[in-house]
Amino acid sequence: MRLRLLLTAIVLVPGLMADGLNGPVFPTPSYFRDHFATPKVRVELQPPARLEDFLTDGTLELSLRQYLELVMANNTDIAIQRLSLETPRNAILRAYGTFDPALTADFTNRRSRDATTSALQGATLLSQLTQNANFRYTQTLESGTQYNVAFAGSKNASNNQFATFNPALNAQLTFGLTQPLLRNRGPAIARLPIMLARSRLRQSEYNLEDQLMRLILTAETAYWDVIESRERLRVQQENLKLTDAALKRAQRELELGAISPLDIYRPQQQYAQAEIQVSQFQFQLAEREDALRRQIGADLDPRIRRLPIVLTETVSPIIDPAPVDKESAVEMALASRPDLKSTLQSLDTDELNLKSATNALRPDLSLTGSYVSQGRGGWFFQRANVFGQQQLVRTVPGGFGDALDQLFGFGLPVYQFGLSLRLPIRDRRAQADLADAIVQKRLNTLRARNVEQTVRLDVLNAINRVESAKAGVQLARVARDFAQKEVEAEQKKYDLGTTILYFVLEAQTRLTNAEATLVTQSISYRRALLNLTRVTGQLLEDRGIVVQ
Repeated sequence: MRLRLLLTAIVLVPGLMADGLNGPVFPTPSYFRDHFATPKVRVELQPPARLEDFLTDGTLELSLRQYLELVMANNTDIAIQRLSLETPRNAILRAYGTFDPALTADFTNRRSRDATTSALQGATLLSQLTQNANFRYTQTLESGTQYNVAFAGSKNASNNQFATFNPALNAQLTFGLTQPLLRNRGPAIARLPIMLARSRLRQSEYNLEDQLMRLILTAETAYWDVIESRERLRVQQENLKLTDAALKRAQRELELGAISPLDIYRPQQQYAQAEIQVSQFQFQLAEREDALRRQIGADLDPRIRRLPIVLTETVSPIIDPAPVDKESAVEMALASRPDLKSTLQSLDTDELNLKSATNALRPDLSLTGSYVSQGRGGWFFQRANVFGQQQLVRTVPGGFGDALDQLFGFGLPVYQFGLSLRLPIRDRRAQADLADAIVQKRLNTLRARNVEQTVRLDVLNAINRVESAKAGVQLARVARDFAQKEVEAEQKKYDLGTTILYFVLEAQTRLTNAEATLVTQSISYRRALLNLTRVTGQLLEDRGIVVQ
């Protein structure tokens, strides 16, 4: 049986979330919508889907394939596991935040009036107006280089009689960069948070696959539990019919005087016990059907949860007589088990943590550089004597445009280069972090070996259970056939008058027990096969469930 199911809710789209490109960028409309609008967090629980597609004559009729389709569509535990993958996925976007640019701006306006203490201050009561505006754009590149572009403008006006420019307008354009030379050097170190987030996402995907396998195992087990209870109930109902017929015959013989009144107690006891068994299995079937309804979400729909459930799979399994190759099954499990893949993926995370801890131990040596272009503007007051207030030669009007002309003329440059070193004399924190990273890798290496040993043991135990269940089914079939022949033989003897009703009832009881044992062994064989499929890591693939 092949079943194709696509979990579209957990698809990673290359180039979108994986590359961190879906964040809103200023000044697009989505940027303002995401940053200024109040988020409306409203969780709407959808009703179960596709249940009505399987309604037949007032019953919910399901094959195993259809049942698993409903499980994947409506099971709440599976929906929780799907949603849990979003957090490590968002961590990748968060890791890209290191390289997000930022724009800062500030404006200050300051007015002051001060009493002077010197004639050189240009006024007895000095009044000043200062206005500053600054804009700065900063970003870290994937190479680890940090650069910034800044623009600063200022206006200074006062009643200082010695001022040459009043108001004085200044503009400044700055280009600066910082290049790490030891610590945080290179793209490999700068992208470590992204690589760690991606590694943890892959580990979460393996964990999700493992959880899905366990949930599918639980759901399919619930399906076979219902079939087992249904068949056990059928066996007990057949036994009730036989004991009822035997009791009626015994009562008729008692009325005719063919048997003693003491011989009627045994048929009555058998009938009472059969009634009790039927009642018990009816309640067990109802309990397991309720558990089945929860698996497919039918308990959430008032109309569906009252309907009877009809499962179309038969209890008799098709048994492959060939034994399972243990070594091939173990190799398949080691290559496919998602829990082992998750443990091995943690070793990749440990390697990245080791690189991060090693980087933190290095001295922090950086190369810094900047280029500044300046400009000046404003009203120019030319005086013949700088100390003569009335000796004003001329006034040249000007504005901020003059400052910008000088700024972009690059005639007043300032260059700066330097080295910055932070040398930890002793860094016990970083040494402890590195030691922890080494210990963690050793632990995860041992855990990987432990998981491999567990996987091997799980597969061998599962194979032994399959072979044991296979033999149990074959033996139960033989025992059932002999019990059937014994009932027929005792019935013929009773009809010929060579035996008593007691032995017929005993033979019927043994037949009922043999049929019940055959049902139990058949379901056990199916459970053993299901468990073997899970421990070899083939359950999702075998059921056609694709996780992308």
